[in-house]
Amino acid sequence: MNAAKRAEIFRRLKEDNPEPSTELEYQSVFELLVAVILSAQATDVGVNKATAKLFPVANTPEAIHALGVEGLEQYIKTIGLYRSKAKNVIEACRLLIEKHNSVVPNTREELEALPGVGRKTANVVLNTAFRQPAMAVDTHIFRVSNRTGIAPGKTVLEVEKKLVKFVPREYLLDAHHWLILHGRYVCKARKPQCGSCRIEDLCEYKHKTSDD
Repeated sequence: MNAAKRAEIFRRLKEDNPEPSTELEYQSVFELLVAVILSAQATDVGVNKATAKLFPVANTPEAIHALGVEGLEQYIKTIGLYRSKAKNVIEACRLLIEKHNSVVPNTREELEALPGVGRKTANVVLNTAFRQPAMAVDTHIFRVSNRTGIAPGKTVLEVEKKLVKFVPREYLLDAHHWLILHGRYVCKARKPQCGSCRIEDLCEYKHKTSDD
């Protein structure tokens, strides 16, 4: 795919959704961090239901740490892998309190040193909370990048690096949100809705579908 096509794809995505954002619900950087940790192999809808009960009760490192693992589990047990996630969140809270004065750090190295925070989670926080040009590649973005030809790659890291390289600078900060929403609602895994896709004429997918 050439640069002109990529630029037009993101121009249209921006035109349709000028200020995209995550569908996770949060009111602070710390709440976002917790929500993203919980969202691994879970839906944003499921995470939002759990955090809607958790955050009014505890939404600081100190408050969640005070719940303890078993206490936190009661709020998030509807989410997959909740036991391991509870342990990670409690330990992350301890480290935030002890090493960062309860403030979520804004560097990849410090974020990835927290339990439950891998490269993708760190990228989400860096991009969404701190507005850094980081690219979190989940299953939706991996699929859209390969299917459309925007940034094909065999691994998540390869796709991430290509997106950072190829997405026009003016669109890079919000590209993550546009791609994830496009994959979630239009370019779906089982059957992409090519007939109603805003960028169908620019997409290089060879097996286009109709919406019938």
